[in-house]
Amino acid sequence: MDFSSFLTSLGTSFVIFLVLMLLFTWLSRKPGNTVIYYPNRILKGLDPYKRGSSTRNPLAWIREAMSSTEQDIISMSGYDTAVYFVFLRTVLGILVLTGIALLPILLPVAATDDSVKSTAAKTNGTFSDLDYSYMGNVKAKSPRLWAFLIATYWVSFVTYYLLWKAYKHVSGLRANALMNHEVKLKPEQFAILVRDIPPVPAGQTRQKQVDSYFESIYPKTFYRSMVVTDNKVVNKLWKELEGYKKKLAHAEAVYAQSKKAGKPEGARPTNRIGFLGLIGNKVDSIEYYTKKIKEVTPKLELERKVTLREKQQNAALVFFKSRVIAASAAQSLHSQMVDKWTVSNAPEPRQVIWTNLKIKFYQRQVRQYVVYVIVALTILFFMIPIGFISAFTTLENLKKYLPFLESIVNLDAIKTVLEAYLPQLALIIFLALLPKFLHFLSKAEGIPSESHVVRASSGKYFYFTVLDVFIGVSVGGTLFGTLKTIEKNPNSIVSLLGNSLPLNATFFLTYVALRFFVGYGLELSRIVPLIIFHLKKRYLCKTEAELKEAWLPGDLKYGTRVPGDMLIATIVLCYSVIAPIIILFGMVYFGLGWLILRNQVLNVYVPSYESYGRMWPHMHTRILAALILHQVTMFGYFGVKKFYCAPFLITLIIPSLIFGFVCHKKFYRFFCDTPLEVALRDSKEIPNNNMELIFKSYIPPSLSSEKIDDVPV
Repeated sequence: MDFSSFLTSLGTSFVIFLVLMLLFTWLSRKPGNTVIYYPNRILKGLDPYKRGSSTRNPLAWIREAMSSTEQDIISMSGYDTAVYFVFLRTVLGILVLTGIALLPILLPVAATDDSVKSTAAKTNGTFSDLDYSYMGNVKAKSPRLWAFLIATYWVSFVTYYLLWKAYKHVSGLRANALMNHEVKLKPEQFAILVRDIPPVPAGQTRQKQVDSYFESIYPKTFYRSMVVTDNKVVNKLWKELEGYKKKLAHAEAVYAQSKKAGKPEGARPTNRIGFLGLIGNKVDSIEYYTKKIKEVTPKLELERKVTLREKQQNAALVFFKSRVIAASAAQSLHSQMVDKWTVSNAPEPRQVIWTNLKIKFYQRQVRQYVVYVIVALTILFFMIPIGFISAFTTLENLKKYLPFLESIVNLDAIKTVLEAYLPQLALIIFLALLPKFLHFLSKAEGIPSESHVVRASSGKYFYFTVLDVFIGVSVGGTLFGTLKTIEKNPNSIVSLLGNSLPLNATFFLTYVALRFFVGYGLELSRIVPLIIFHLKKRYLCKTEAELKEAWLPGDLKYGTRVPGDMLIATIVLCYSVIAPIIILFGMVYFGLGWLILRNQVLNVYVPSYESYGRMWPHMHTRILAALILHQVTMFGYFGVKKFYCAPFLITLIIPSLIFGFVCHKKFYRFFCDTPLEVALRDSKEIPNNNMELIFKSYIPPSLSSEKIDDVPV
């Protein structure tokens, strides 16, 4: 990519961002759009506009976001969101401290050498002005390489310091959360999840088996148990009934609306009862859905009784009157056999994946390994199309393999735009296909809670992005274009790959710029959700429930957001010494992300679960993994530069591994289990009437009934 294309990409991305920010300022002040730009505040019963829409200036949201405290974030969006901002702040801090030291030193050191010029003279190659500021412009064996070696050490020590500081801060946040009075009354604090229950002894029911087992171990604090059931049929009937209720409400709203718009008697809505409502007999909608509700309701009640009595599984939720006993029980070994009476912390009621609870111990182990193999194979085979895309979307290869495009591509305006955007957009679109597939795989492992599935899919997505995007793009394009050279001289592959690193830096510069300007511009303006909402409101929504469903924003989507941020962090860290200017782009990405997402979590997104910072150890580990990848990359590149002090970097990789090991041993256990000293703080036994509310909070909606207690004992 030449320098003019780079400036075009940067300039147009910035203009798009400004336009989207101005659109946000204008659209967010319209009263009809408040449900799109302030749904979190509306759901909490707060005024969307603190000072009224007429007094809000275009930069008011920036002032409000910057003045908000960590406690404001917690009160509006929970502890998980606060921990996510610790992640953003930590990476931003790493980049700021490294940028302050590296940019004033490395840029002049690289720019005043002439390796690029001499290489261009020998090979008749073309280089952009940016290439002169990269480490690639420093000659092999040059004493100037000492500056880059010391810079690598500086990046590492800054990362160690800020990661340690962040881990301690997040541990404090989690401890404060678990000692918070409201959290101490959460249902999951008084329950444990029991899986792999042995076969029922003769003469007992599953319910009696579980109750007698835990009552014998915890005679004073055991409250009761809830045996997990196979809810497949009852869920289907419940969803069918709820669907008919929604359709009936919609039909009644249409009928009421017709009375106002037309004749006083109105026009009763009709629908066809065939495939997708497109074929079949036409019937009166209100009468039809009322009849269906009357038919399904007794079936559902009957199936509830059958499910509770005859479809019990080998898993249960066990409830205790004491939070301390529940925490202790979740950490204790209850059976001499590892595959019997497996006990763990209970998920939040809204997080439970009921279909996974019945999966047996060894089946879970096998599923996990099978999923790992599938993910590894998918990563391997995804490298092929990713590398192909990164290589094929260069203009030279487009003209080579699609010659009919040559006349169009050679036009200056089109050439500049294609160079600026084509490879980056192709990569972003290709990666958009992955999240749902990885979520499905993680769920297939038998994981019991939604937050754990998000963490697992997030980890898989991180490995995809790093291995397929960072390594695939860096290596793929080079291999694709130099296959003949490698075929003639296989030993040249190391030098070719090493020399390709600086050349790919400009691609990643524009990729990061596209992500923060266009990505965060769309995030702030919420143009797509706004358009979808108004289309639904105009043509589909007739009831308040349908309207609310149309504007509900969902959560922050950590499963894709965190790996996306980690990819940027990995790219910036790995290129921070090779192409120091990328640090500025990383600072803008994480700084802008911190600001815009702060506005979004205060006003827009609604958390779907709370794990009290459980994802932090995974964030910490992946930042450290990005640092180690940076160190390995630098070791290899110093080797390409034939710098005799390159082995010194081996002594830097070892401390990184030790640092990760120490952090894991010191902090990680606290994020898996609740310490008894934390659970004990102001702990009292809960009265039975409150315990009954805790018990009922775990009843699935499809089983919720006044007769829910009618279970075998």
